[in-house]
Amino acid sequence: MKTKAHTFCVIFLSMLFAVFVSRLADWQLVHGEEYRELAAKAGTVSVATEAVRGEILDRSGKGLVTNTSRHKIVIDKSKTDDGTILRLIDIIKSCGDKWNSDLPNGGSFTLADDVSRRCVSAVSEQTQGIDGVEVQTYHVRSAVQPELAPHILGSVGAISAEEYDALSDKDYKLTDSIGKSGIESALEEELRGKSGRRVISGNFDDGINARRGNTVWLTLDSNLQKATADALEKNVAAAQNAGAKDCESGAAVMLDVSDFSVLAAASFPTYDLNRYSGDGEYYLGLIENKAAPLFNRACSGSFACGSVFKPCVALAALDSGVITPKTEIYCARYYDYYPSNVVACMHYHGSENLFTALAHSCNVFFAETGRRLGIEKMSAFAAKTGLGEYTGLEIEESRGVLAGRDSESWTDGNTVQAAIGQSDNAFTPMQLATYTATLANGGARLKTHLVKQITDYSRNEIISKTEPEEICDLGVKREYIDDVKNAMLMVTQDPEGTAYSEFYDFPVSVGAKTGTAENSGSDHAAFVCFAPFEKPEVAAAVIIEHGANTKFAMRTAKEMLSAYFEL
Repeated sequence: MKTKAHTFCVIFLSMLFAVFVSRLADWQLVHGEEYRELAAKAGTVSVATEAVRGEILDRSGKGLVTNTSRHKIVIDKSKTDDGTILRLIDIIKSCGDKWNSDLPNGGSFTLADDVSRRCVSAVSEQTQGIDGVEVQTYHVRSAVQPELAPHILGSVGAISAEEYDALSDKDYKLTDSIGKSGIESALEEELRGKSGRRVISGNFDDGINARRGNTVWLTLDSNLQKATADALEKNVAAAQNAGAKDCESGAAVMLDVSDFSVLAAASFPTYDLNRYSGDGEYYLGLIENKAAPLFNRACSGSFACGSVFKPCVALAALDSGVITPKTEIYCARYYDYYPSNVVACMHYHGSENLFTALAHSCNVFFAETGRRLGIEKMSAFAAKTGLGEYTGLEIEESRGVLAGRDSESWTDGNTVQAAIGQSDNAFTPMQLATYTATLANGGARLKTHLVKQITDYSRNEIISKTEPEEICDLGVKREYIDDVKNAMLMVTQDPEGTAYSEFYDFPVSVGAKTGTAENSGSDHAAFVCFAPFEKPEVAAAVIIEHGANTKFAMRTAKEMLSAYFEL
C-alpha cells in the first residue's frame, strides 16, 4: 500500500510540476513580452511633452514673435500629502504669487501658473527629496510689439475639425494649435516643431524628446516698419482733419529693389496681436469696427490707383512704337474722342510730350496714348510689370483687377479711362511697389518675398535661404525705361511737377508718380516712388483710402524714405 501511495504522489507531483513548467514557459517564452508590457504599464506614467513653436524675427534678428519661459508648480496628489500641499500654498502666497484654489481629488494638477523666480527658488529649496512636487517650465508665445505688423505675422489658434482631418497624417492632435493666418500659417510646417513623450516607471525615465520648431527670419526691418506704420497713421489723421471725413485707412509698402524683399508693409488701422489671441471682447470689437482693422490692406486690398498707372502706359506705348519720347499731344483740358467717355484734365496744358505729361500728370496725353495702344497691349504689358498678378508673396494676397482683362464687357471708350488709371483697374499696394521696383531696376520683375531665411531654433544652423528669383523681364529697350524713369524724376524736380512741393529739397533724388482715383466718397490718394534715382535701392507705394489729396500719400512715403536713408 505504501508503495502504491508513494507512486501516486510521485505521479501527481510530476504532473503538477509539468503543468507549472508549461505555464511558466507560456508566460516567459510565448507571451513573455506581452506580460512584461502589462506589468510595466501598471507602474508606468506616460507624459506628453510640449513642442516649442519656432520664433519669428526681423531681418537683423530682432524678435517679432517670441517664446517666453514661464514656470508652474505641478503636484502629483498620489505621492503627496495634504500637509505638503498646504505648505506649498503658504510658500507661493509669501512670494506674492497666486495659486489655483480649485484642487482636484487625485492625479496630477497645476498648483500655480506663471510663478516668479523667487517662488521657483523657494519651492525647490523647501521640497528637496519630496516626491510628487515638480517645478515645470512652459512657454508663452507673444508678439514683442503687438501692433507693429499683425497682418503679416498672423495668429495661432486651436486646430479645427476640418484642419485635423486634413492634417491627421502629419502627427497633429485635436488638442494642438496651428497657424491660422499670415506667416504663422504660411510657415506652419517650419514653425510647429514636434511633441514628445516621457515614460516614467520607478527610477526609469525615458522617451522621445520634443523637437523645437525652426526660427523664421523675415525680410522686414522692424525700425522701418515702425516708421512706416507711424507715418501712415499720422497722415490718415491729417487727411481727415483736412476735410476728408471718410478717410480712415490706408497701406504702405517698401521693397528692396535688388531682390524684391519686403522691408516694410503696414496696414492701417492696425490691432494688438496679443489681445486678438486672448481677449474675446477685444476680438468682437475688431469684428464690429467699420474700418476693418483685421483686413490686410497692404497685400489683400485692391484699390483704384489713378495716375500712378501712367508710367506703365508710357513704357508700353514706347515699346509698341505708338509714341516716341518726342511725340507731342495737345491738351485743351478735355479729351472727347469718345463722346460717351470724355476725359477731363486738371489743367489746360497745351502741347505735352512724354516727360512733361508725366511730370504734370496730363490726362489728355495719356488718354490719347492709351487709345493708340489699345487695351489688349496695355493690359498684357501691365501684367508683366506685376499689376493684376500675384507677386509671389508667402502669405495670402489679392490678384487685383486689371481693366480689360478682368472686365466682363468692354468698349473702345473704356480704354481711355483705363489709360489714366481709372475704369476697373484696382491693385494692391504690394503690386504697386513691385511694379515700381521693376521699373527702377531696369525691367526685371523678381518674386516679391517676406522670408529671408530659416534656421534651427537656436539660430545656429541655416536650413534654407531665399534667393532672388526672376519672374519675367519686360523685354523693353533700356533707353525707353530710362526715358520713363527720367520723366518720373521730373515729377519731383520740375517746378510744375506734381510732387515738387514735397520733394524739391529732399536730400535724396527720387523718381515718383502721384495719383488720385475716383470712387464712391473722397478720392483715393496714391503715390509710388524709387530712390536714389541714380542707383535705386528701394521702391515704395502708398495708398490713403479716401485721402482726397495726394500730399498725404507723398508725406507718408517721404517719412518712409527718411527712415530708410536715416536722414
